[in-house]
Order: sequence, then structure tokens, then C-alpha cells
Amino acid sequence: MTQRDDPSTPPPAARPPGLVDRICALLVSSGGLGYAPVASGTFGTLGGVALALAFKLWLCPKQGWSFGVAAGVAAAAIFALGVSLGPWAERWYRVKDPKPFVLDEVMGYLVALLRLPPDGPTLLKEGPGWMEGPNWKELVLAFLMFRAFDVLKPWPARRLEYLPRGWGIMLDDLVAGIYTWMFIWVIRSWCHWS
Repeated sequence: MTQRDDPSTPPPAARPPGLVDRICALLVSSGGLGYAPVASGTFGTLGGVALALAFKLWLCPKQGWSFGVAAGVAAAAIFALGVSLGPWAERWYRVKDPKPFVLDEVMGYLVALLRLPPDGPTLLKEGPGWMEGPNWKELVLAFLMFRAFDVLKPWPARRLEYLPRGWGIMLDDLVAGIYTWMFIWVIRSWCHWS
């Protein structure tokens, strides 16, 4: 019996992380939020909250951009990054949809906050309050509802979760973000939030 066949021998240790592995781990964990000891998805969503606040309070007013377009561009970029890093994450963490991988939560939260003008997207702010981005009530409601939809995984989120590699990791949260966006759109219209 070789050492490899001996069940009492531990499996070989994973290779030590290199610089690329450290950078990838930092990205997929949203700066380390995914390594929270409990509820990593909830902590990961805080990365989306931080980006939304940065857009609303600093970047969009300073650059004169629409919040909705900035959030949409960021969500698309994070989606592409998440899909491309999915295979690395599954190899590195040795599990499908690893818990430290929370880019999907960041992207899904930004999708939940999208706001576009009725006559189509425009980069520059031109007018009514909806271009300014979500108010604090929407930010909190989006956080709570996105977490609920992410856990419940309404159709077709659970089915999409089984797609290979980064697609399955990212698409189920995209669906949760879209459900949250629809929910907030109804509440915003019903409550006459600007």
C-alpha cells in the first residue's frame, strides 16, 4: 500500500497562496467581507451598500453622473469579474459557490437599486430627484429584501445556481437583485418616494 492509498494519511496540503491568489481572494471576498465567521452573504452585501453610498454621496455628485447608470455599469463590471473569477474560486476553495465568494451579493444589491429615466439611460444628471439615487429607506429596504430573496432563491434562481463555474455563482444573485428591484419599484410608486 502506498502512502497515497493509506486512509490514515492526510491529503497533500494546498499550495501556498501566491500574489495572484491573494489578489483574487481579496476581490472575490469583497475586501475580506466574505470571511465573516457567520452570514458571509449578509456581510458581503455590505460591500454593495458601501459602493452605493460612495456613488450617492461622493462619485455621482462630484462627477455629475446619474446614480442609476453608475450602479448599472458597476453591477455589469462586477458580474463579468465574478464570472471570470468563479473557476479560480471553486479550485481554490475546493467547493462550488464558496462562502467567501461574495461578489455576487455586491452585484445583486446594486441591481436592486437601479433607476433609469423613462426616456432611456443617460450618464449625466438632468433633473428630477430619481436621478440622485435611492433614499435611505430604499437602501435599507433593498438590503433586507435582497437578503430575503437571496436566501429564498425564487424561480429561476435555484435552477441557475447549478450552472457551471462563475455563471451559477453570479446568476442566482442577479435574479434576487431583479426581484428586489421589482419589489422596491412597487413600494416606491405606492409610497410616492421621489
